Amino acid sequence: MLKEIEAKISELEAQLRELDGEPQEAVTEFRRNQLRRDIRELLKECRHLTPADRVYLARHAGRPGTKNFIDALFEDFFELRGDRQGKEDASILCGIARFHGQPVTVIGHRKGTSLEENLRYNFGMPGPEGYRKALRVMRQAEKFDRPVITFIDTPGAYPGLEAEAHGQGEAIARNLAEMSALKVPVISVVTGEGNSGGALAIGVANTVMMLENAVYSILSPEGFASILWKDASRSNEACDLMKLTAQDLKQYGVVDEIIPEPLGGAHRNPSAVYQALDTALDAALTHLRRQNGAALAAHRYRKFRTMGSAFQMLPKEGF
Repeated sequence: MLKEIEAKISELEAQLRELDGEPQEAVTEFRRNQLRRDIRELLKECRHLTPADRVYLARHAGRPGTKNFIDALFEDFFELRGDRQGKEDASILCGIARFHGQPVTVIGHRKGTSLEENLRYNFGMPGPEGYRKALRVMRQAEKFDRPVITFIDTPGAYPGLEAEAHGQGEAIARNLAEMSALKVPVISVVTGEGNSGGALAIGVANTVMMLENAVYSILSPEGFASILWKDASRSNEACDLMKLTAQDLKQYGVVDEIIPEPLGGAHRNPSAVYQALDTALDAALTHLRRQNGAALAAHRYRKFRTMGSAFQMLPKEGF
């Protein structure tokens, strides 16, 4: 449904842009106001989205990515490259920056916005070198007492033969273990789709945030449907079962805070999303900075050990 609504909105916006070159006459202004009103009415239909709609928005080509968030939220960003063992994996973007004047380490998945960039960044699917780079930068952050902020947006870790041969599983497992023990504040933000261990490998945080239309799950809906029903075309049905939306995950204690998006998705007004996220990050960092390193690590461990405990199991009667 949402895809059809967005197509109609795009058509109206194209007509609106065409009017920009017309003379400023009463008829033109009337038509312009009519188009804007029609767009607003269509956007109102986006208030009640299905899980499949949110998956669509999470994957939207125009959705802000890690580089956009870095440019909008941080100052003096300096990129750090290489895992010091094998090679540079561009699908993970790492660096140091300032957030409200405070030095921080920033790590995030990078997909790209064009086919050329998608190929360069492997569609946001890191190999083991990317996760080792992220871990190297996190260790450095701990050494210099810098908070770590991560941005999650990946279909999952790259499943190719070369990645497996180079230790994909070990790299992800090591990240999970070492992130859980970091003695600096760690905040993770799921900005688009966060699937499988490829997402969790930079997501073991004291505070986990999600954009309103982001999704976070054990695998993609298509993969879920393929395994459960041997039919990837039932992915929309899988979206309902997987409880992958920010609203579901907040209810189950997996996510701490939901960052609101404008009607129609973050791509329609990225500035509003940046502002809301800036406020949330500042508040979370202020709170976490009050705790010492041991308390931060203990809190993170406790958080992930009890995650999902709010989920109420179905009664066993009848099974």
